[in-house]
Amino acid sequence: MSMEITIALNDLSMDDIASLFGVNDRHLTLLQKQYQVRCLMRGSQLVASSPDGKNLDECKRAILSAIKLIENGQQLSERDFYYIFRLVSANQEKRLEALTSAPVARNFTGKLIYPKTWGQKIFIDSISRNDLTFAIGPAGTGKTYLAVVYAVACLKNQEYKKIILTRPAVEAGENLGFLPGDLKEKVDPYLRPLYDALHDMLGVEQTLKMLEKGQIEIAPLAYMRGRTLDNAFVILDEAQNTLPSQMKMFLTRMGFKSKIVVTGDITQIDLRKDQQSGLIQAVGLLKSVEEIAFVEMTTADVVRHPLVAKILEKYESKE
Repeated sequence: MSMEITIALNDLSMDDIASLFGVNDRHLTLLQKQYQVRCLMRGSQLVASSPDGKNLDECKRAILSAIKLIENGQQLSERDFYYIFRLVSANQEKRLEALTSAPVARNFTGKLIYPKTWGQKIFIDSISRNDLTFAIGPAGTGKTYLAVVYAVACLKNQEYKKIILTRPAVEAGENLGFLPGDLKEKVDPYLRPLYDALHDMLGVEQTLKMLEKGQIEIAPLAYMRGRTLDNAFVILDEAQNTLPSQMKMFLTRMGFKSKIVVTGDITQIDLRKDQQSGLIQAVGLLKSVEEIAFVEMTTADVVRHPLVAKILEKYESKE
């Protein structure tokens, strides 16, 4: 005889239930696969059953965690469920409440943006408390996106006069060859992820207006030389591809009433083998400086497709 648990859904609206179940019951499918249970509706109750009842407790905790997020105004996605599964397995689902207690910002469609993982929350808290923050971690952990989100929120609150976004123009193993056009057209391919984050926060039209007014500046790292960056929120992305001289140049641009965030992934260095990464050197030199925050993110913070975390783990184990 199979064992089962029941969870009342009386207090949820039809939209809430749709968010819990997912499109074409995709979220229920994930639950069933994760915990080897069978889920079905019985009246206004969600019933999960399994032959041995082994995973029913974890399944119930996962469902209740998802319901709590929905009650806090979250529109659930598949990646939210994968993160819930990880927290439940580590008996840390109470962290979800802390993640949803304070949104980082609201994007241009009005959707609230929250940190999705504990590592992301530590990153946001570090930015808020420190004038200089280094965030190091693998692809998909939201380093660049969250830094831009926070910067835009600060600009809207008039905490800074402008946002400066920069990257070293280093090709990732490919030869792009001769790029036609003016300076903007030549460097835009390197800066595309920064534009994508801005468009999500402000929309394309508003982003263009703020770029024209100089409230937002996007430029390759080489164009930071000789400047003092006062009253600005500055983000250096893909910092693992800076040379030590470039990193020193950038960090010494810091002016009064400015905030700097440096992001990078030391497993994806595109410099020549004989060139040292300025990010790795900076971490070694500055780790003991109390006023500088260092945040290390891991595959547990990857918020892309769950396969990305598994792929990264395989590559890391090989290396």
